[in-house]
Amino acid sequence: MNTGSRLLQTLAVIAVVFGIATVLSGGRALFGGPEARAAVGDAVPFVLWFNTFAGFAYIAAGVGLWRARPWAPRLAWLIAVATLIVFAAFAVHVATGGAFEMRTVGAMTLRSLVWLAIAWFGWHHLAGARAA
Repeated sequence: MNTGSRLLQTLAVIAVVFGIATVLSGGRALFGGPEARAAVGDAVPFVLWFNTFAGFAYIAAGVGLWRARPWAPRLAWLIAVATLIVFAAFAVHVATGGAFEMRTVGAMTLRSLVWLAIAWFGWHHLAGARAA
């Protein structure tokens, strides 16, 4: 196995673990009891819902990358772009005085960077493998 394949599989594992953690934490915040909902503070509902459902796409993309499926980098790009769009909508929410948690800024920044990196590497690695 070459270094690129190992890195792709590492990113695939990161995507799956990130997806599982996202689904569990989002599900707890959305469907948990009053304590769970109170723990998220001023979470922005559309961001919370998006991230929870995106977690399932993270898992699918991770499995696809692990198996070197040609659709997986496209899904990773879709996740990255959708995350950036939701992040921009979140920024509008904040700029117009909406309540929010500062940790959401950090989380959305992390999600955006992680998915841009996964999409870029997956695209270049799998496109290069198809061309070879």
